[in-house]
Amino acid sequence: MAEAALASVHSSVPDPSSIPLEALNVAQAEIFQANVHGEYFRRLRREAPVHFCPDSQFGPYWSITKYNDIMAVDTDHTRFSSERDIVIGDQPQGFAPPMFIAMDNPKHDAQRKTVQPAVAPQRLNELQDLIRQRVITILDSLPVGEEFDWVERVSKELTTQMLATLFDFPFEDRHLLPYWSDVTTTSETVGVEVDMNERQRVLGECLEYFSRLWRERAAQPMKFDFISLLAHGEDTKDMIDKPEEFLGNLMLLIVGGNDTTRNSISAGVVELNRNPEEYAKLTANPDLVTNMVSEIIRYQTPLGHMRRTALEDVDFRGQKIKKGDRVVMWYVSGNRDEEVIDRPDEFLIDREKARQHLSFGFGIHRCMGNRVGEMQLRILWEEILQRFERVEVVGEPERVLSNFVMGYSKLPVVLHAKA
Repeated sequence: MAEAALASVHSSVPDPSSIPLEALNVAQAEIFQANVHGEYFRRLRREAPVHFCPDSQFGPYWSITKYNDIMAVDTDHTRFSSERDIVIGDQPQGFAPPMFIAMDNPKHDAQRKTVQPAVAPQRLNELQDLIRQRVITILDSLPVGEEFDWVERVSKELTTQMLATLFDFPFEDRHLLPYWSDVTTTSETVGVEVDMNERQRVLGECLEYFSRLWRERAAQPMKFDFISLLAHGEDTKDMIDKPEEFLGNLMLLIVGGNDTTRNSISAGVVELNRNPEEYAKLTANPDLVTNMVSEIIRYQTPLGHMRRTALEDVDFRGQKIKKGDRVVMWYVSGNRDEEVIDRPDEFLIDREKARQHLSFGFGIHRCMGNRVGEMQLRILWEEILQRFERVEVVGEPERVLSNFVMGYSKLPVVLHAKA
């Protein structure tokens, strides 16, 4: 049933070479779900690396598809703004929760600096043993020789437990975190038809729950979880009186700490199955795990794009970008730029300069929790190699419908124990 559905999705997506260049719309979520977006972006990098789409469900937009061009836009905070919207679609006028990733300076830096200690190197060193113990508990609970869903039992569970730690969230309610994360990223703004009123209602429940936690933390001495840091921060201690802004930052921190790493955990299993020679390298030399983690994050690219809005008329690579235009940086394309990355469409766990990728962004908005995600992936694969011969994919992976989250909704696997 799943394979038939995926085949149907794939067949409904046109060949990009059959579409006139001026009509090419790479923001259709279906091309990502069908995993054929690579051909679309390859054409744009070759024929129109700075491409204007005049008509889409999101309105007109520019696509920036090459590595160095993306870096140029991402670090140009004078001419390209993050204010209000960082995905291709506009948030509804009546419900657009502000978050620091969708702010320009000085407000961005003040809010980001407040929560940064939760993922600082010293804090991560303190958490390593806890993460390893949780990884071990999860892996040891899995059935060997029986089919199960890797997304549900491993990817989602591990990142949920980590996120609960970063928020100091009641562990017995941790299942709410991935639920709220999925509601946050399932939106018309990224190409998914959804009841936006219901979405707003559910996120209101999220706000209500975290507001209770805020009041508890504000009355206690400061700790190094996200909520305590916000409640005690000089620039954020009044955020509880700005509920939409509090909710916006919750949405950002939940998605940043959950969705991206969750899908990289699944992607690693998928790509090592598709590339058995790379898995052979890994088993022969487990020290490659750290480098492999970076290659997984490049190859999968957890978030496909980020958007900016032009603050003035800009002549960019010979194209006239007008003030107010949407400018979409396609990280998922830049990570396959043949002019910067050698053999970019190959998954190579021993790749030189593996951390030279766009997945974490650049400039003031570079991913704050990048080391957290890398650490979870590294520890997970270290422990997998200790106890399993391999993690075998036994069915077609199911991908989420989104032009933003490059994610997996299901991954059927069978574990094979070490002899």
